[in-house]
Amino acid sequence: MGYLALLIRAISCRLAFVALVTTLISWRNICRRSSLELGAWSFHTHSPPGIAIYDMKSWLKISLLLCTFGFFREFRPSEPYVTEYLASDYGNLTTDQIYQDVYPFGTYSVLAQLVIVFLITDLVRYKPVIVLSALAGIALFSMLIWTESVRMLQLAQVFFGTFTAAEVAYYTYMYAKVNKEQYQVVTGHTRAAILSGKFLGGLFAQILVSTDSMDYRQLHYLSLATQLISLAVSLFLPSVPRSLYFYTDFEKNPPPGRDETAAKFSFPNACRLLWYHLVSSYSNPVVLQWSIWWALATCGQVQVISYIQFLWKEVAPNHLSVYNGGVEAVATLLGAIGAILAGLLNSNKRRRSYMTGISICAAALGALLIYAARTEEIWVAYVNYVLFCAVFFFIITVAGAVVAENLVEDSFGLIFGINTLVGLMLQTILTIAVVERVGFALEPRDQYVVYGSYFLVLGGISIIGSICAKLFCTNNKASAENVVTLT
Repeated sequence: MGYLALLIRAISCRLAFVALVTTLISWRNICRRSSLELGAWSFHTHSPPGIAIYDMKSWLKISLLLCTFGFFREFRPSEPYVTEYLASDYGNLTTDQIYQDVYPFGTYSVLAQLVIVFLITDLVRYKPVIVLSALAGIALFSMLIWTESVRMLQLAQVFFGTFTAAEVAYYTYMYAKVNKEQYQVVTGHTRAAILSGKFLGGLFAQILVSTDSMDYRQLHYLSLATQLISLAVSLFLPSVPRSLYFYTDFEKNPPPGRDETAAKFSFPNACRLLWYHLVSSYSNPVVLQWSIWWALATCGQVQVISYIQFLWKEVAPNHLSVYNGGVEAVATLLGAIGAILAGLLNSNKRRRSYMTGISICAAALGALLIYAARTEEIWVAYVNYVLFCAVFFFIITVAGAVVAENLVEDSFGLIFGINTLVGLMLQTILTIAVVERVGFALEPRDQYVVYGSYFLVLGGISIIGSICAKLFCTNNKASAENVVTLT
């Protein structure tokens, strides 16, 4: 075991070096590409001097600020070890106290705040909610560091709910502020920044813990520092004069030179547009079917990642899971690769085939979770979790792409917000039934048998449904051919 620990430390150091170099190269390429585009605009434009250059500088500034904010927001080295911290350095709480009296409050808090935050985000035009997200992160980690009671931890979970629910502002701000021509580029930059923050956060946590450079409490100071940096960055984000629903302009081609602040608040227009997006999206059978699948899968995944540290702690020798950071880093990396591979598929043209494929993958995820719940080896539980993340982010990206390609314009945020809300409602029911004392209050191993069974049932029902749909379509096609032949 000592040799294995040394090997992991060596690998972690090498991965940290590679991650740093990769991140620096990515940032250099972003800046280089933006500079080339800036030069191209300024060289080819026939606009008055300074106009095109100003637009590109504005786009570059927004992209870099969003990337910086997202990176530091997600760079939270304490996260892989929060359960170990609460059970030791914080106040020697029992595992039962943590996952029955504390963690469920986070689930309920996110659910309660998600709808409100989504509507407020559009109403106040994004930036204030981004700043609120940073403030909630600061409050959350401050309470984790300087409080010592279960009641205060429950209050901290309220701030966790705000911190999580406010993510919607980060993802919608970019689309409200930059031109549509830059959507794909800015989306790629911001996603890369988020994944870089998560990956490096887990990796640095593993190195600091493995080398005894920091204890679990000190990791929380580091997370608090990154939230303070994200707050400072958020204050420099430009304000947004328009929003999708409450401050919108229905003119598709506004006159040149129109003042950008011309959009006026309109509650009736917002209600009409919301209703139009809801009806036009969910009346589409493809959107409805894949949205249901997406919400059910998201429910299971959120529950799995929320309580996985308790399973690790249960399986680990002496109930001390010390390699969580490295595992989370690898899971993030492979999850990103899975999402990228899914993005290369043309999911919408072969929906039935892909539904069957991702349903089989969902059943495989269930088997991985049950195996992890029954094993006595911590490394088996770690590897199964990494595989779970890689496969899940592949299949959820496929499902999300199918939904997105069948939506009406500008309804993406609303529909996925509602789908997320449905997933969280289902997760709340699952939490009450499995974790809470009013339910079955299962032990960690038994919980993951339930979660594994959940994915097995989801995959099984989806496979049966796909086969039945295919047979039904085949029979209808054969019947139609017979009718044509007779006539």
